[in-house]
Amino acid sequence: MSEYRVMIVDDHKMFRSGLRFLLNSVPNINIVGEASNGKEFLEMADTIQIDIALMDINMPEMNGIEATRKALDKFPDMKIIVLSMHGEEEYYDQMLDAGVKGFLLKNSDADELISALEAVIAGKSYFSQELLVDILDQKRLHKLRTETVKLSQRELEVLKLICDGCSNAEIAEELFISQRTVDRHRSNLLSKTACKNSTSLVMYAVKNRIIEIS
Repeated sequence: MSEYRVMIVDDHKMFRSGLRFLLNSVPNINIVGEASNGKEFLEMADTIQIDIALMDINMPEMNGIEATRKALDKFPDMKIIVLSMHGEEEYYDQMLDAGVKGFLLKNSDADELISALEAVIAGKSYFSQELLVDILDQKRLHKLRTETVKLSQRELEVLKLICDGCSNAEIAEELFISQRTVDRHRSNLLSKTACKNSTSLVMYAVKNRIIEIS
């Protein structure tokens, strides 16, 4: 089993200690360090290998948004999961644009934390269901962009499977179509919705109630 090197980035020492304690029980996770702000994190990233960073948003000196942008510009293979609190929804689009792979509420339990890590390790994205519901509530009174975006039935089927975390190969197998056709549908979806990547596409689908969140 491969070992994944994880960095915890948060300005609260007690929270970092609690997170480290939870993750110490996961066999293939190795906590390689802790940082109290984005600047410190970037300095450490130059000296040690980091596979996954658990990133806070609001921190002194350099926040999680700027740190994520700079880190992924320099280390594009690094995966970053946002550690979020209720009330920080205004930053989510910026973090998505920066390239994060998921959002996790700070009050999540150990099982959800491990699920988030497993999803990202598998090349998928992870979003706390509670968080998605909060985002949906924030957008509920806004005019839906889907009024001007027309998706075909097949595009809707592909979008649903993308939101389920399926790869192109898995989507092709599920819908009995070629991977090249899946690539074309994915490209069309990104173009029609003006999304930059699959992660922002998932958030778009949630915010516009294209998929149902229970």
